[in-house]
Amino acid sequence: MTTTFELTKLLRENIQKLVPYSSARDEFKGEASILLDANENAYGSPLERNFNRYPDPLQHQLKLKLSGIKGVPARNMFLGNGSDEAIDILYRACCRPGIDNVILVPPTYGMYEVSANINDVAIKKVNLTADFQLDLNGIAEAIDANTRMIFLCSPNNPTGNSLHRADVETVLANFNGLVVIDEAYINYSRQKTFIQELTEYGNLVVLQTLSKAWGLAGLRLGMAFASEEIIEIFNKIKPPYNINLATQELVLKALDNIDTVNAWIKETVAERDGLAEKLYALPYVLHVYPSDANFILVKTDEPRKLYEYLVAKSIIVRDRSKVELCAGCLRITVGTPDENKELISALEKFS
Repeated sequence: MTTTFELTKLLRENIQKLVPYSSARDEFKGEASILLDANENAYGSPLERNFNRYPDPLQHQLKLKLSGIKGVPARNMFLGNGSDEAIDILYRACCRPGIDNVILVPPTYGMYEVSANINDVAIKKVNLTADFQLDLNGIAEAIDANTRMIFLCSPNNPTGNSLHRADVETVLANFNGLVVIDEAYINYSRQKTFIQELTEYGNLVVLQTLSKAWGLAGLRLGMAFASEEIIEIFNKIKPPYNINLATQELVLKALDNIDTVNAWIKETVAERDGLAEKLYALPYVLHVYPSDANFILVKTDEPRKLYEYLVAKSIIVRDRSKVELCAGCLRITVGTPDENKELISALEKFS
């Protein structure tokens, strides 16, 4: 049976009453020759490029350009200092410290738990199944009156697989809190994004990033897509100038190069598949898990020894062997063709 989602019932009382900070750039919009409203340094910056003026607090130009790429109206978009800012805002908006809880489905991205701990929000863990899919019965049993959010990562980190779409839709249709779907690796996946379902599910929040396929991790720009009323809450809570001017300008330039990014994605997927085949051939590799991301989870009989061997070769991978359901596993990012050849060459010499 489907449930009715009401955002006002989910929000903390103090957030409902919150009057957001009104910045100088919120109060004046448009062009002017003399700006004496924000106490900026009128002389400029000690750089070749001036950064003495505050940036657009709502990143209008950037959102319009992203809207054309993502096929989502700008009004359904929040831009944050990485997806981590969006995650933190969701906790602060919806979860009463020491009272409410969220559901996580390990193994999954670690910041969901870290952000919960920072905000004093209880965690209920429902492990994925042996094939890294949702345990729908376990999730249903874990939900109580104080469960505010369920975090799902698809393609999942660190396992690399996409969650079954029908299972995710079941959670969306039967939970009256927020369902947050993290699609950081969606560009590499065979599955379509859930941002196409925003009008179908009022409780849906989709997270994406420019850190992976777009190669802009150093600029820290994350995206959240949701209903207008949820986006209004994001904008109500966020710091007034959360995306700096340099990031806004550089991302606008980067978005002109979508053909380059698509070529990188195509090559990364091909390299991923070739790398998986070569990893399978290694005698000490027990399993290579299917991946829809730009990394591969590999099970081996001596993960720590192998990790340290690669470090000695100046090749850094991620040891995930202590994560739930990932015993014996290393997570290996797909590199360039030359990097992948060097990796395999080193692995073939390991004994």
